[in-house]
Amino acid sequence: PALGSAPPGPPLVSQPVAAPDCSPPPPNPFHTPMFRELVGCRTLSQAAGFAWRPGFLVGGVTHHSRWPGPPTLSRSPALFLRSPPSQPPPGTLAALPAPAGPAPCAEPCSSPRARAAHGAAPERRPVLPRCPRPAPAAAAAAPAAGAGAAAAGLRVPRRPRPAGPGSGRAAPEAAVPGGASHPVGCGRRGGRRRHEPGGAEPRDGSGSKQLPQAIIIGVKKGGTRALLESLRVHPDVRAVGAEPHFFDRSYDKGLAWYRDLMPRTLDGQITMEKTPSYFVTREAPARISAMSKDTKLLVVVRDPVTRAVSDYTQTLSKRPDIPSFESLAFRNRSAGLVDRSWSAIQIGLYAEHLERWLRHFPARQMLFVSGERLVRDPAGELGRVQDFLGLKRIISDKHFYFNQTKGFPCLKKAEGSGRPHCLGKTKGRPHPEIDAQVLRQLRDFYRPFNRKFYQMTGHDFGWD
Repeated sequence: PALGSAPPGPPLVSQPVAAPDCSPPPPNPFHTPMFRELVGCRTLSQAAGFAWRPGFLVGGVTHHSRWPGPPTLSRSPALFLRSPPSQPPPGTLAALPAPAGPAPCAEPCSSPRARAAHGAAPERRPVLPRCPRPAPAAAAAAPAAGAGAAAAGLRVPRRPRPAGPGSGRAAPEAAVPGGASHPVGCGRRGGRRRHEPGGAEPRDGSGSKQLPQAIIIGVKKGGTRALLESLRVHPDVRAVGAEPHFFDRSYDKGLAWYRDLMPRTLDGQITMEKTPSYFVTREAPARISAMSKDTKLLVVVRDPVTRAVSDYTQTLSKRPDIPSFESLAFRNRSAGLVDRSWSAIQIGLYAEHLERWLRHFPARQMLFVSGERLVRDPAGELGRVQDFLGLKRIISDKHFYFNQTKGFPCLKKAEGSGRPHCLGKTKGRPHPEIDAQVLRQLRDFYRPFNRKFYQMTGHDFGWD
């Protein structure tokens, strides 16, 4: 029949497009959220004006005008992959007028896109307030960031404790002399701030780095390490653990580099370092004096013969193939000619080295500590050192424990913190057997130098 003419059969009656049926559909495997968006509010009633496309049928639905009701959806999944059937009669398309626009939903649609397509107002949902991130999560993120910085070789600063009542900290009001960031009177118990024991830096990163006000300048194998470790028990002493060797090896790096090696100190604390080779370095007295003429100098001295044997023992442990002590100490043993050029002998000429230091420092700024008394009576000798440095006498007998095996005193740790702290395994190691005649010859050699040293220091150390 011609386009627009009625086909054979019952007359065609135009039906108005029904309002969308938003009632729950029967169970259907195709009723997915995506499918409902495509067809609208769960129905195909308004799809009367759908268009044909070559090779594809929208929605997989076939629709003929002779159907009395709304089009229905086939349940066969194959329709979504099947090409459309033969072109329906043209009269079918002409007889079914397309609606002017999508009909509004009678009930809220399940999909925002479907609601917008059908002119429905957007569904209003309650707006939930944004909750801040829980504190534990923020705290957990900090270790992760710190781990990355540690892996990169960076120092991760400590997070400051919150200020306020009960926290033990008050808000900083003004800068404190010496670089401390907390006003006087702050601390865990109020009053004077408690210092960290053992030479450690303040835990909160306060304080500042200062050039040392006191230096242990010698002598090698005299007991300098024992003196430094004992002084680090004092709460007002901060000391570098390793030997900086600034005034003998690294002077060209400058004082800023030297200061950066020092630990942080608070007001009232002193900074110290130990490098025993300074005492025998010719340039060291002038260089330290140029830094500060008020620097206090400590020299730990020991019987020069015993000190030379100890020096040789240390070298022998590192180089077992070196010559014997006797062959190194004498140029001509039969004649009793001692080799002064050998460093183990040369260091023990205390009087000659002291002369250079007295050209740049007065004797009152130098303290000579007995290495022998540091073993027999460590608390008594440390009392002299504390007085010399202007410190309160805190280190006493209760801080020491005598190790019978090593023959040296050990430091007791803080009360209830465990075993005493003894120096390394090399402390107290046995010395090689030296011929008694060699030792007598060396004592004769050192005797005039020792007596001169007694006169210069005003103290008889009893080495003869």
